[in-house]
Amino acid sequence: MSDEKISELSRRVGLVHLSAGPREERLDEVAHEEPLELQLDGTSFAVVMRTPGHDEELGTGFLFTEGVIHALAEIESMRHCSVVPIPEAEDNVLQVRLRTPIDLARFRRNLFASSSCGICGKATLENALRTSGPLQSSLVVSREVIAALPQKLRASQPAFGTTGGLHAAALFTPQGRALVTREDVGRHNAVDKVVGHALREGLPLQDSVLMVSGRVSFELVQKAVAARVPVLAGISAPTSLGVRMAEALGVTLVGFVREGGMNVYSHAGRIT
Repeated sequence: MSDEKISELSRRVGLVHLSAGPREERLDEVAHEEPLELQLDGTSFAVVMRTPGHDEELGTGFLFTEGVIHALAEIESMRHCSVVPIPEAEDNVLQVRLRTPIDLARFRRNLFASSSCGICGKATLENALRTSGPLQSSLVVSREVIAALPQKLRASQPAFGTTGGLHAAALFTPQGRALVTREDVGRHNAVDKVVGHALREGLPLQDSVLMVSGRVSFELVQKAVAARVPVLAGISAPTSLGVRMAEALGVTLVGFVREGGMNVYSHAGRIT
């Protein structure tokens, strides 16, 4: 049951289907997942599990939304490592050179704290408020535009249709025009790819709506604030900490978006 490459986003694998009838061997298409190591100035910084493709966008967005950089110009160069111990790692190591050295130890502590099981919601919120000031925006979006976004997002997810295992994130104008959509096994990775693309292409993050598939957690709110995106919408539910952070950090958080309605959990004045 070895896997077979179909595209960057998926792999074909063998399986045994069990039902009321006889066992049946089949082929299935599943989401592709590989680790990506980010090296900053020759030092390993972080490893993320992602769907390969648009790695430079992912690296750019990750560094930006985690507060390592504050502008694209701070990156001197970014490329996949060409010298690796095993061939399989060749496309899974991204080397980044920054124009100004940073304190890697400080950022590693922040990354650890954001994912630590022991940290409480209050500490997470206080840390977010220290690193990202509340977002100020006069952006206004109509309810009809928000309600139409899930269908537009789904229409731009070709790999989800074949695998059922990929999340998506997309950036839209206030009028509902899609600027960029990315798919990934990680919802946060999809967001970082979208943000990275916007930075590299000069798209107006501060005047956009970010739509995500599935649950809206505090990590996504943090990334929206770092990118200065004022409206974050999701097809599914938010988390309690996500709502608290959105309220404190000035993000309009919308959940359970459907054609027939939606729930606005914070800063509802931006939705007309």
